[in-house]
Formats: sequence, C-alpha cells, structure tokens
Amino acid sequence: MASIVTKIRKVAAEPTFPVLLALSGVHCLNDALQSVITAVYPMLKDDLSLNFAQIGLITLVYQIASSVFQPVIGYVFDRRPFVRSLPAGMCCTATGIVLFAFAGSLVSVLVAVALVGIGSATLHPEASRITSLASHGRRGMAQSIFQVGGNLGTSVGPLLVAVAVAPYGRSRAAMFVVLALLAMRLMMPICRWYGMWLGERRAQKASGAVHHIPRPLGPAGTWATVGLILVLIFSKYIYMASITSYYTFYLIDAFGLSIQSSQLCLFVFLFATAAGTLVGGPVGDRYGRKTVIVVSLLGTAPFSLLMPHCGLALTVAMSFGAGFMLSSAFPAILLYSQELFPNKLGTVSGMFFGLSFGVAGIASAALGYFADSYGIEAIYRVCAFMPLLGFAAVWLPRLSKSSRPKE
Repeated sequence: MASIVTKIRKVAAEPTFPVLLALSGVHCLNDALQSVITAVYPMLKDDLSLNFAQIGLITLVYQIASSVFQPVIGYVFDRRPFVRSLPAGMCCTATGIVLFAFAGSLVSVLVAVALVGIGSATLHPEASRITSLASHGRRGMAQSIFQVGGNLGTSVGPLLVAVAVAPYGRSRAAMFVVLALLAMRLMMPICRWYGMWLGERRAQKASGAVHHIPRPLGPAGTWATVGLILVLIFSKYIYMASITSYYTFYLIDAFGLSIQSSQLCLFVFLFATAAGTLVGGPVGDRYGRKTVIVVSLLGTAPFSLLMPHCGLALTVAMSFGAGFMLSSAFPAILLYSQELFPNKLGTVSGMFFGLSFGVAGIASAALGYFADSYGIEAIYRVCAFMPLLGFAAVWLPRLSKSSRPKE
C-alpha cells in the first residue's frame, strides 16, 4: 500500500495530473450513466413485461453498439485526431438516457441503449488514449486512475438508482442527464490540453523528431499473443456479465431481497472492482503486466466457485473478493495490449474495449436464455468456472520496456 501511495504522489507532481483527474471524473460520470441501464432492469422487466431473454437482448444491443464502434472510432481518430470527440460522444449518451427513461416498448428501449452504447464507444478509446499521452511514463498508475473513475461510476450508478429511481419509477432516470452536463464541463480542460499536445505533435512531425516504435514481437508471436488475450477477455467478461446483468435477479430469487436491497449488494461488488483497478495498475508497473494478469484472474476462481453455495452474507463477501481480484487485471491487460502495438494506442484501446463489450453483450444474451431454461441460480454455478480460463495467461510472453509507447 505504501508503494501505491508513493506512486500516486509522483503522478500528482506531474503538470498533467489535473488532466488525469478530469479524465477519471469524466469516466466516473460516463460509467455511472452506463450503469443506469442495467440497474433499472428489474423495473424495466416489470414495466414492459419482459422475460430474461429480452433483458439479454437489450444488453446485447447495447454492448454490440459499443463493441462495433469502438475500434472504428479508435482507428479513425488515430489517423485524424478530433479534439471535441469526447463532448460529441457524451451528447449521444445523454440523448439515449432520456429516451430510455420514457421508452414504452422494447424497440424504443433498444434504440435508446444503442445511443448510449455509441456514446460509450466514443469515450473509452479516446479517453484511454489521452490518459496514456498524459501519463509521463507511469502508464499503469495513470490507467488505474482513469479506470478507477469508471469503476466508481459503475458502482455508484445502482446506488443512485436505488435511492432516486426505484421508489418513484423508471422515468426518474431522466434526471441523470445532469451527470452528462457535468461530464461535458469536465471535458473542457481535457480538450484544451489535448489540442495543445496535438499542436506540439504536428510540430515534431514537421521537424522529423517523431520516431516509429518497433513492435516487441514478430508477426507470428504477436498474433499468437493476441489469441491468448482473447481467451482472457472471454474469461473475464463472461463472468462480469453474469454479475452486472443478473446478480440482482439472483439475490431477489435466492434470498428474497427487495430491488433496493439487491442494488446495494450490487454496489458492494462494483465498489470492489474500483478498489481492484486502483491496485492493479501500479502493481503492474512494478512487477510486470503478466504477473498481475495471472494472479488476478486465477485469484478470482476461489471466490466465484464458492459464491453459489453461500448464504447471503457470505455471498456478498465472495462477490467483493471476486470483484477485487477480477478487476485488478483490467489495466494490465489493456496496457499489455497497447505495448504489442505501440504506435496504435487509439485503435488498440478501441479494439480492447470493443471486444470486452461485445463478449459481455453476447454472454448476457446467452445467459438470459439460459436463465429462462434452467433458472437464475444455474448461471452462477456454470459461470463460476470461467475465471479458471485465466490459466492461459501463463503463456503470455514478457514484453521489454523499450516497446512501451512514448508520451
């Protein structure tokens, strides 16, 4: 813990630290808005008389909208950077949230979540790219600061829904558009700094001072490693989808909790993901990305395997342990992927977030059909084994520091 505090102090001394804080705040507000979607599922299910398969379809549309657009946006803005990309994405998210609050049919809900997904597809690769550029070499710590904002937002979203929406009805979700306006205000200093950085970068290119960074592995090794990363993403996000989309239903069904109480339990899991993310980045800087990935994914398995067989108190405790361990891998996997392709930060970030959202969306849809056929508890008995696929991380090669992108 002392090491993490020391790293935070070093990052705080950098002139770009306010930019990193603003990026973390924007990520927090954005993911709070995103989490409103899944947090409102129990009310939406009752309002529109939906089944679990339709709930899974909603998640699928949202995640597919995010996953398809993220690598495209990352690639486009790698080639032609756009300073105002973050506010443009937030406008799309705000429109989707308002439509979602008042949607009266499944089709209108699908349109709403698609808009929210496109907004997310814009923010994640762009903000992740800017975070790396502003890190001054401490990329793990910087990504943890950025990602912990998103995790905090995701954890706070259900809590806000439990307090401000559940007692009054789904239409109250429209009030969260205030968060979108606040996020756009926080984006102003980020856009100013990014604009100045782009100006300096163009001047460096004109003088020939920008150098191409070679890939750390040859073509065969690179794509074999990408295959291993896909297995890890598959492992992490199928289990994550089982919690974020169906954990509240599981608690209501297994323990008879109210919607509000189930949201508070979901908050415990999501808060644990924030704590794990904050730890994972700086530990990866010190001990290596591969070490963090192996320990965090395999370390999730004992908690996930025990959770379906526990009472309520232990279930909440196991969910905290699983969330903490699982999320500590996130910054390490992202940065490891960027180091494989050091000259394509936006494209790699978009592909990474896009794949994770896509896998989660497909998993949510499949798990919805599974729950309709075999019951909600069966999801957690089956998905408990997914973290064991993290064993594939043992075969990841260790990358040299010379492959890290230059800020």
